[in-house]
Amino acid sequence: MPKTSIKTKTRARRTAAVRKPTARSKPRTVARAATRPKQRFVVSHHREEDFDAGLRRYAEYRDLGTADATSGMVRAHIIRFVPPCDPKEVSKRHYHDVDFQMIYVLKGWIKTEIDGHGAHVMKAGSCWVQPPRIEHVVLDYSDDCEVLEIVLPADFKTVELEA
Repeated sequence: MPKTSIKTKTRARRTAAVRKPTARSKPRTVARAATRPKQRFVVSHHREEDFDAGLRRYAEYRDLGTADATSGMVRAHIIRFVPPCDPKEVSKRHYHDVDFQMIYVLKGWIKTEIDGHGAHVMKAGSCWVQPPRIEHVVLDYSDDCEVLEIVLPADFKTVELEA
């Protein structure tokens, strides 16, 4: 193939990529933005007094303000596990009725069992995604364990299962 035809094809591809949308088609970003809730800027600085009791007695939660900032689209919080771990209390099989859930270990370690995937010890720097409604159980955690949890939507149900 002669060099001129290659240049012509490349130029044609570049031109097509920067073409402006016609009146019949909306740019994807505009259409997507119209369906998203309004968001606002928020900042959350670490303060010990911001940790509160939350969903479970064996954990303290520090809300990062994302639920309000995203009109309920996302919740992000730091979970600090209260020592010492009592397996009789923490080891309750459950699932979360969510669209998305991600956990990142900030400090220490946590041992969790995910349905169909076995038990895993997640250490500082470990990250995992729990698919919607997947059953799981906390088996153990270190005295200094802290995790960042991000959940969509911000308001969700936790369903505890029979032993």
